[in-house]
Amino acid sequence: MEIKKDMTIGEVLRVKPDAPQILMGFGMGCVGCPSAQAETIEEAAMVHGIDVNKIIEALNQ
Repeated sequence: MEIKKDMTIGEVLRVKPDAPQILMGFGMGCVGCPSAQAETIEEAAMVHGIDVNKIIEALNQ
């Protein structure tokens, strides 16, 4: 399944087992945060000041 920026972190975690390591590698410690179930990858990237396209590229490799 292709990961898209409008997917919630919770969705990504369910479909991509190595997503936590990838997200934490970008400095996103929100993997265990309760808001991760409703926050999109794009929203989390904006909050953390990270280019969402780089995250999506890494998640889809």
